[in-house]
Amino acid sequence: MNGLHWIAQILLAGVFIYIGGSKLFSYRRANRFLPAGLGFGTVGLSNELAVAIGIIEIAGALALVVPIDLWPPDVLPRLAAGGLALVAMTGAIYHMRRHESAAPSITLFLLALFVIVARWPR
Repeated sequence: MNGLHWIAQILLAGVFIYIGGSKLFSYRRANRFLPAGLGFGTVGLSNELAVAIGIIEIAGALALVVPIDLWPPDVLPRLAAGGLALVAMTGAIYHMRRHESAAPSITLFLLALFVIVARWPR
């Protein structure tokens, strides 16, 4: 199980670094090119909020894979996975309210829960 939870952590970190980076660097551009009308006027997040969420996602992803022992072992990865699970569930609720597919966000939430359970001390 040791190798499996490391693969899950690296996968979760990679996905959140990609998602956070896209929010940081291309959110304003993507928002500008959506067609007007039929509910596509704005994405629903301000640029500042998207940047803040992107920074949180990148910080959480880095905390998953950086080997820092400031606290007892496995506390920082569990906290980071918990924060990313909260971000993923919030994203799922956001997408469900907009009548979009929430499956990717729910999958990331379940993967973060797996990391928390796998890192729990026995």
